[in-house]
Amino acid sequence: MDFQLSEEQNLVRESAISMVELDIQPILNAHPADRPLPKAAMRELFAITARQGLMAPRIPPTEGGVGMKMLDYGLIFECLPAWFAVSIMAHEVTAARIFAEATAEQRRSFMPGLLSGQNIAGSATSEPGAGSDPRGMTTRVEVDGDSAIINGRKLWVSNGTVADILAVTCIDGVDAKGRNTLTRVVVEPAVCSVEIRDIETVGLQQGHLSEARFEDCRVPAKNVLSAGGDAARMLTVTWNGNRPLVGLAAVGLTQKAFDQAANYAGVREQFGKVIAGHQLVQRNLADIETAILSSRLLCYRALDMIDRGERENGAAAMAKRHATKNCEAAISLAMQVHGGMGITREAGLEQLWRDVRMLSVPDGTDDILTLIQGREITGIAAFR
Repeated sequence: MDFQLSEEQNLVRESAISMVELDIQPILNAHPADRPLPKAAMRELFAITARQGLMAPRIPPTEGGVGMKMLDYGLIFECLPAWFAVSIMAHEVTAARIFAEATAEQRRSFMPGLLSGQNIAGSATSEPGAGSDPRGMTTRVEVDGDSAIINGRKLWVSNGTVADILAVTCIDGVDAKGRNTLTRVVVEPAVCSVEIRDIETVGLQQGHLSEARFEDCRVPAKNVLSAGGDAARMLTVTWNGNRPLVGLAAVGLTQKAFDQAANYAGVREQFGKVIAGHQLVQRNLADIETAILSSRLLCYRALDMIDRGERENGAAAMAKRHATKNCEAAISLAMQVHGGMGITREAGLEQLWRDVRMLSVPDGTDDILTLIQGREITGIAAFR
């Protein structure tokens, strides 16, 4: 067991850090931190990350993707601004889902724009009454001649208001056991009747987390993806990859908070000495560092299991749950180290805390992830 990154992996990580500092952050700094970025700025960002292969890391090179190892993807993911990491993940996982479920003709139609980053994509899956249980959805699609008609409402659509392509998960029938069967439909918001609005949230505010309403939304019937079978299976496969990635986004936020707290503790004086010399401050810093390292290693392990083809359901759930929960607590400790400065906007820690709080929700809440891990331990499902 080797806990050291290879020379190539270190180069991947260093390249990602450089990309963020030199190319991405200046664009973000040019816009308000508490408002969604304009689409023009998003296109600039996607053009930058497309050069790093982040539009399709899970698609093999023979099919126009990169075929990146999930662990290497995670090394890059941790370095990205958290909201943009979520945006990139939403795009590339949508591309992976479309690729997996599309016919050859559909791939020729949709994949070039997705692989190049010219078209921004997002998945519309969750609903007001259905999140972690996709078979509880109510959004339906019915084929009427050359058209497919969608009716329903979707929540938490990443990239929603800037997306050129949405992969909308719909009910299309029932199986032999009477359960809803699911399919995905490619929707191009610019040319169909769908209403999309951004949802105001506590964190990740430069992103585009949206609500979409479909009322007799007509798209070409050829946009219905059916080559991959029931879409519920692909949801699970991609969720398992997403969970440790989201965990690493939390780690990236916490590393920033830790670095800031450690520096502050070395210069801030109280009771005649720098606060780094006080025992409770040292304990807080030690707890933050422990949260970062344990979370990072659990996420790396889950991604490595995916790369090796092992069953990763429990490991992925464990990694995200541990990382988001412990990193949220760790950033709170970093705020505590700063005392009064920790609760000011000037310090920037409150933004890190708001952002990390958001990450416990996507791709499975803490409670659902606990039940998934419990199912893997006991072999008994608690929720179905």
